Amino acid sequence: MLSIKNLSKSYKSNEKAIDNISFEINKGDIFGFIGHNGAGKTTTIKCIVGIHEFEEGEILIDKKDINKNPIECKIDIAYIPDNPDLYESLTGIQYLNFISNIFKVERKEREELINYYANRFEIKDNLGNLISSYSHGMKQKLAIISALIHKPKILILDEPFVGLDPKASFTLKEMMKEFCENGGAIFFSTHVLDVAEKICNKVAIIKNGKLVTSGYTDEVTRNKSLESLFMEMIEHE
Repeated sequence: MLSIKNLSKSYKSNEKAIDNISFEINKGDIFGFIGHNGAGKTTTIKCIVGIHEFEEGEILIDKKDINKNPIECKIDIAYIPDNPDLYESLTGIQYLNFISNIFKVERKEREELINYYANRFEIKDNLGNLISSYSHGMKQKLAIISALIHKPKILILDEPFVGLDPKASFTLKEMMKEFCENGGAIFFSTHVLDVAEKICNKVAIIKNGKLVTSGYTDEVTRNKSLESLFMEMIEHE
């Protein structure tokens, strides 16, 4: 589903923000990407979704190259940044219809999906309001719904739990599990290590642009908590 091979990305200083990282994500995987601020998590994500160019390596989404087939790749993915920029002059339902139009989702199907997800996140009654009136958590819920409407194969999420209350966080975790049980795959960055440990079957820890460990969660952590392993690895020079 998602294959990263020897990916490197540098900025103007020629210092590598990402340094020769590789990993694989398959159907059914929930892959947690963990690192301190500035470790390279968001840069990696922006390379995967085609926002950033990169100097070395290869990114394949469902066996398609993101550089050679960007449109085809973007049809297969849904990306939610850590601070989604929504069109605040639109109402929630106008925004969801706009996204549905981009991905050519049939009206009957979009209505069913919007009702389903809006009810689960308990924002159906707010969809007629301007997005500018939404709280951060409500905007996050709307962004998540917009990502799921076109039934992507892969979800790419950057800190998806930020701003969500405990109930919404629980709902999102359940949605993530269901998405992967139905054949999807998820790659997400997070600082919430206990959540990653509970729901991710695969994890990777990045430090200063380099992967320090990657693999199945139980094999990576062994008899340690993910939090204690993470602290050991970021403090070790």
